[in-house]
Amino acid sequence: MSSSQPPNITTVLSLPFGENTYILGISGRSDCVVVDPGFEPDKIFSELDSQQLTPAAILNTHGHSDHIAGNEAMKSRWPDCPLVIGHGDAGKLTDPMGNLSAMFGQQLISPTADATLAEGDVYEAAGMQFRVLETPGHSSGHIVFVLEDQEPNILIGGDMLFRQGIGRTDFPDGDMNAMVRSIREKLYTLPDSTVVYPGHGPETTIGFEKKNNPFVPGE
Repeated sequence: MSSSQPPNITTVLSLPFGENTYILGISGRSDCVVVDPGFEPDKIFSELDSQQLTPAAILNTHGHSDHIAGNEAMKSRWPDCPLVIGHGDAGKLTDPMGNLSAMFGQQLISPTADATLAEGDVYEAAGMQFRVLETPGHSSGHIVFVLEDQEPNILIGGDMLFRQGIGRTDFPDGDMNAMVRSIREKLYTLPDSTVVYPGHGPETTIGFEKKNNPFVPGE
């Protein structure tokens, strides 16, 4: 059952890429959702332990190494916790070329997905409902998660829209035209008050980016 109570959102910063892992949990509950566990899973464990939280799901916005590097450690500690990613990027989990780790001299292999998501799906976990939007551009199978049952809405945006920036499109399956389309047609149609929690850097809002983003200005 979903809740209209906004979740508490904790950001765990993972080096070396300054990647944001998010822990979302509703007050009074002992379960939570972890989004995009990065290269420093011990930091995530410390945060979960300090808040006495147990993950009910591990969500990946896309399959690049800095967003999936902690999957294996998470699954090792909580083997029954489902690992969930968009259907288009699921193959990157076990492909070091696809997840870009080979580019940095590593052979990162994540556990495979327990479930995959597509446009319009609603994934429920820890008392929250995450609506899924497919947003190709940074990677071909990138997805974002929208929490709509409270005001303001919350967008867990991965590497699409940053504060006055956008994700890179120069990786093998990146596409600048697709990026602009995804941002304009999927993200900029969300309410202006929607708070964006990006994969890198500080949070922002849809309204601020429509006015101030130099790469994809609102039309």
